[in-house]
Amino acid sequence: MLRKLTLACLGVIGLTVAQSAAAADPLRIGFITTLSTPAGYIGEDQRDAFQLAIDQEGGKLGGVPVQLVIEDDGLKPPTGKQSAEKMLQEGIQLFTGINFSNVLMAAVPSILKEGAFYVSLNAGPSQFAGKRCDKNYFVASFENTSLHSAAGRAATEQGFKNVALLAPSYQAGRDALTGFKREYKGNVVAEIYTKLDQNDFSVELARLRDLKPDAIYQFHPGGAGINFAKQYANSGLKDTVPMFLPVFSMDLRMIQATGDASEGLYTTALWSPTLDLPESKQFVEDFKKAYGRVPTHYGALSYDTARLIASALKAVDGDLSRADEFREALRKADFKSVRGNFAFDTNHHPIQDYYLNKIEKDADGNLMPTVLKKVMSGERDAFAAECEMK
Repeated sequence: MLRKLTLACLGVIGLTVAQSAAAADPLRIGFITTLSTPAGYIGEDQRDAFQLAIDQEGGKLGGVPVQLVIEDDGLKPPTGKQSAEKMLQEGIQLFTGINFSNVLMAAVPSILKEGAFYVSLNAGPSQFAGKRCDKNYFVASFENTSLHSAAGRAATEQGFKNVALLAPSYQAGRDALTGFKREYKGNVVAEIYTKLDQNDFSVELARLRDLKPDAIYQFHPGGAGINFAKQYANSGLKDTVPMFLPVFSMDLRMIQATGDASEGLYTTALWSPTLDLPESKQFVEDFKKAYGRVPTHYGALSYDTARLIASALKAVDGDLSRADEFREALRKADFKSVRGNFAFDTNHHPIQDYYLNKIEKDADGNLMPTVLKKVMSGERDAFAAECEMK
C-alpha cells in the first residue's frame, strides 16, 4: 500500500513538474518579414523595434514570456505563404511582421482559416479593410489608401492645381493612387505605373518633363524610391516641380542613402523621429541606445504593434485559447502609441492622425523629416462601412 501511495505521489509530482515546464515555455509569435533583397532594411528595423519591446520587459510582452520565430519572405508571396503554413503546423497561433501587401494577401488567408490571429505592423491592403475583413485580423498600422489620402489633402492645401501620379503596378501601388485621388481636389494630369523592381526611371522622367505638372506624387518603396529621388534631382525637375510622397518612399534610411536629393521633399506619415510626444521621444532614445541608429517609421509602427499585442496578452495571461477575450483586448488597444491618438474602428483598422513633414536639415546638419502640421485628425479609413465582422 505504501509503495502504491508513493508511486501515486510521484506520478502527481511528475505531472505537476511537466505542467509547470509547459507553462514556462514562451509563447511563440510568428514573425514573417522581408530581410533579404534591397528592402531588407525595412524588415530589420521592424524586427529590431519589436524585439526592443520584448527586451524592455525582460523577454516578455504584457508579462508573458514570448519568443519571436522569424522567417524571411524574400518579398515573394509564395514564400510568405509557405512560412505561415509551416508555422501553423508547428502550433503557432499569433502572427505579425509582413511588410508588403502582396505577401500579406498570399499568407494571411491560411492563418485566418486556421483560426489564428494576424496583427499587421505595416501592410494594410484595402480588400481586407472592407468586405474581406475578419474577426482575427487586426491592422496596427494603416489601411493602404489612407496615408495617400492625407497626401492628397496636403497637396490640395498647398495649392497645387495639376499633379502627376506615379506608383508601381501592384496592389499597394494602385491603392496609393486611389487614396491620393480621394482627397485631392485638383487635376490629375497623368497616372504612370512602373514595375515593382524598376531601377531606371528615365522614360518616366522624360514624360513628366513634357507634362509640366505643378507637382508630382509618387510611391516607390525601398531601393526603387531611392533611385527615383536621385534621378529626379539629377534631371533638374526637383528644382521646379515639388515632390510629395508617402514616408515609405522616403523613410529615414532612404533619406540617408539619397542625401541632398531628398532635401525639400514633402512626406505624409503617421510618425516622425522629431514628433513632440513623450512616448515617441522615449522610443527614439531607447532604440538609439539599443541599436546605435535612429528608428524609421517602420520601426515605430512595429514597436506600437508589439505594445498592442502586449496589452492583449496581459489580459488573457498569454492563453490564446481564450480567443474571444484576446480579441476583445486587442480591440480595446489599451497601450500608449508613439504616434499619439490611436483606436480601432469596427473593421479592426486604426482611427488616427496623419502628419505632413518636410525633409530639412536639423541643428546638427542631418536631414530629418520635420513635422509641419497635422493634416488629418482621428481619421477613419474609407472601407470600414463595408466590413460586416463575422
